[in-house]
Amino acid sequence: MAVRTEDLDQEVFSFQAEAVQILDLMVNSLYSNKEIFLRELISNASDAIDRLRLELLTRAEIPEAEGPLKIRVGFDKDAGTITITDNGIGMSRDEVIANIGTIAKSGTREFLRSLTGDQRKDAAMIGQFGVGFYSSFIVAEKVVLTTRRAGLAPGEGVRWESDGRGEYTLETIEWPDRGTTIVLHLREGEDDLLNGWRLRSIIGKYSDHISVPILMPGEPEDKAEEEESQPKPDVTVNRASALWARPKADLTDKDYSDFYQHIAGEFTDPLAWVHARIEGTYEYTLLLFIPASAPYDLWVTEARRGVRLHVQRVFIMEDTGQILPRYLRFIRGVIDSSDLPLNVSREILQGSRAVDNIKTNAVKKVLRRLAELADSEPEKYATFWKEFGMTLKEGIADDYSNRDEIAKLLRFTTTKSATDDPDASLADYVARMKEGQSDIYYLLAPSLAAAKSSPHLEAFRTKGVEVLLLGQGVDNWVVSSLREFDGKKLQSVAQGAGDLGALADEEERQAKEQADAEYADLLGKLKAYLAGQAWDVRLSTRLTTSPACIISNEPEIDINLMQRLRGTGLPRQAVLELNPQHPLIQRLNRSQDGKHIGEWAQVLFNQAVLTLGARIEDPTTFVQRLNSLLISLTEEEAAAGSGQEAASDEPSRADDQAAVAAPQDEGGADGGEAD
Repeated sequence: MAVRTEDLDQEVFSFQAEAVQILDLMVNSLYSNKEIFLRELISNASDAIDRLRLELLTRAEIPEAEGPLKIRVGFDKDAGTITITDNGIGMSRDEVIANIGTIAKSGTREFLRSLTGDQRKDAAMIGQFGVGFYSSFIVAEKVVLTTRRAGLAPGEGVRWESDGRGEYTLETIEWPDRGTTIVLHLREGEDDLLNGWRLRSIIGKYSDHISVPILMPGEPEDKAEEEESQPKPDVTVNRASALWARPKADLTDKDYSDFYQHIAGEFTDPLAWVHARIEGTYEYTLLLFIPASAPYDLWVTEARRGVRLHVQRVFIMEDTGQILPRYLRFIRGVIDSSDLPLNVSREILQGSRAVDNIKTNAVKKVLRRLAELADSEPEKYATFWKEFGMTLKEGIADDYSNRDEIAKLLRFTTTKSATDDPDASLADYVARMKEGQSDIYYLLAPSLAAAKSSPHLEAFRTKGVEVLLLGQGVDNWVVSSLREFDGKKLQSVAQGAGDLGALADEEERQAKEQADAEYADLLGKLKAYLAGQAWDVRLSTRLTTSPACIISNEPEIDINLMQRLRGTGLPRQAVLELNPQHPLIQRLNRSQDGKHIGEWAQVLFNQAVLTLGARIEDPTTFVQRLNSLLISLTEEEAAAGSGQEAASDEPSRADDQAAVAAPQDEGGADGGEAD
């Protein structure tokens, strides 16, 4: 930050680079919903009063000792100014520099990235990113801020002034009043704001639920009073009461939506809300909102939470994870308790029985409201799931006590879904299970597209058995934590024997027994060639069109979870399954002593690795083997055409004996070339 001293009392500072970018956006780009500037400045003033209350009450001092706490909005038509004043905590000189001259908010860079295209014109995003003060420059060509922090002497007041073009001045002044006054010198063309009715309408629209009085000069009742030009007494223009403390019968949907927009910095209505007063051993009020869209910082680890903790209507802190669990971090709202001390800290919260009670009830009421939404308003719930489904899935692993309730809320895409949208609940799946089916089948894959095209689904599709298609990273933890639902075990189609048990008829059972006997020798040889790579080689009952696939042995954890634990994406005990009905496997069985059997073993294994979505350790060697086999097939066809060999699908047995003599040298664990 560059500084140069003009005189003994005033200094000129340069804004931080990111602040300059934001100021430029405010001045030149963000011109829709210009009236948001007043909401942001009033919101900041309200926060300053809340901070003063907390600081003084924890010191057993009376916040109103210097007069009622309030916010005042005024205007001067002749000077072309709007003034917003509060008697909150105020700022010291260092705090002015830190909070206004420097931007250190975690969301600032994201804010600048987000404002592209049409969004550059949308001021609605300001409140979401904690840069509300800068919205002053949407309508003002110059802003003057005067402030004195509570507890400092009148001679330690601070005046800040800037035109928003990269620099600001700062000087220490005599200021008798605690709090902050902001004077906006409006740009040309913004005269419509110099109107009492206009300012009242903006306050009523955005700030009616601020819990401290917002005062404005009274309007003249007739033309005579207007001509007198005598100032009218101030009147309160908002309800000045905590909405969550008012009876639900007195509140409308608009009241709730307006309050949500105020606390969330949004311009859209919430999807749903929970408003409840709990009485008993502990007394507290919950007003929690389910947003209609995800906040920009939903996946930012250090992001602020959206629930504000109040004690006896005094704002204490934003939830840091003690009130609502992380998987409900998208919830916005207020929790007001009468059973916590005003000097409550994070440490006190962690050991408080009252907080445990609040958390338990808050979580249950949110989950119950989501269940009601899913049952009665499925379209709204589909919107919720699209925005927050991945987040809610985290609760399966994180919240054991509510796991069953969360499981009922899960939605999946399945092999019977008409679209890619998750539309099936676990209850829907159980209701559609085939007669004799005992398990809930699922498939984990790197993506939904990979799951839909997986060879592991072939037999399940043939038999009409529904499978859950899981293509999100969090799904690993869902199936690892949720072992069963409604008494039905969750079973991976890429794990274990996968023979569909009771769904196989007698003819299929006999065919399997016969195939096991016919292919026993081939399986033994392929297992030898793949020693160190495949834990086992066996026949598959899950394949109908593909020649081979890889599954995890029964004791293994699911494949995608192993992908996190190991680099290749393969399970630790990878099993190669072969389709005995596939022509390629049948040909290998007929000519299992052929000289290329080792290469076929490696190619089949690596093809199965690819269809699994895993990684081949040596792709160059894989391509060389594949090309070698294609060349050998071409040579066989050419030889057959010239009459040198009988036309046959089988390789010459005269050249096969060497391959059998030393199978360990033809594609073992080291992945070497087969002769």
